[in-house]
Amino acid sequence: MVARIVGTGSAVPENIVTNDDLSRIVDTNDEWISTRTGIRERRIAKEENTTILACRAAKKALENAEMDAADVELILVATCTPDSFFPNTACRVQKEIGAWNAVGFDLSAACSGFVFALSTVQAYIKSGVYKNALIIGAETLSKLLNWEDRGTCVLFGDGAGAVVVKAHETGFMDMVQWSDGRGDSVLTCGARQMKNVLVPGAQEADYVAMEGQPVFKFAVKKVPECITQVLEKTGTEKEEIRYYVLHQANSRIIQSVAKRLKEAEEKFPINLERHGNTSAASIPILLDEMNREGRLQKGDKIILSGFGAGLTWGAALLEW
Repeated sequence: MVARIVGTGSAVPENIVTNDDLSRIVDTNDEWISTRTGIRERRIAKEENTTILACRAAKKALENAEMDAADVELILVATCTPDSFFPNTACRVQKEIGAWNAVGFDLSAACSGFVFALSTVQAYIKSGVYKNALIIGAETLSKLLNWEDRGTCVLFGDGAGAVVVKAHETGFMDMVQWSDGRGDSVLTCGARQMKNVLVPGAQEADYVAMEGQPVFKFAVKKVPECITQVLEKTGTEKEEIRYYVLHQANSRIIQSVAKRLKEAEEKFPINLERHGNTSAASIPILLDEMNREGRLQKGDKIILSGFGAGLTWGAALLEW
């Protein structure tokens, strides 16, 4: 048996922040942002937090799957922006949706988080440990941004996406995953510093920092490679793929990946112009939009690919 997606859901904050809005905060403008990234607006949390968004997406996914929360056996939340170190976000979601029969934990792999979480759930289902699960990618990256740094604050947004998966004869086909810790300096955000009775001093807040060019070069090289690897691993031809659902980081990255794979850009759906980079939430948000718009049909073969800080990257092939 393998993991099969049977329901999707998503949630984003109410507040929309446009490029023009940001131009009144930092030295930038709509043309500069949109031509370099493809982003025109993003949702920024005000009343919402990671848990609230995760719960909203989860409830919609369960409704879409026509499944009761009490039947969920596993909740896995991919996030690098939890509301607390503990309890974890998954346990908070369990409480809010009433999934009392589920075990829950978080997974941190930044922008690769959702794909890595899907692979983890596949292992549980394939081994027979669980028969169904709720996978959520949820982020409130706005709280990690330096809003005076135009190189990063224009890129990210907040949101959550969720999928319900069940054990089935078809669905998840295979995947590849990679990490390279040597790239640990190109996209960073520090946690709490070592400050205690032996190391006195005040805690200083750290923010997202990124070296744009190394990240871009990494993505346009490694994403086509891992997609090609999973195609070869499964004996699948490119012509069989209906969509490549990539992490929504930058439109130029997605266009470059399409060019390297010699595939039409129409096979690479994009929604980052409205959401920006939502890290682990980007792929499930896009999947939910595609699902609800009727763009995904039973039997479609799609590839999901996440890539980002770590450096981590991976690709999963599944049948819808």
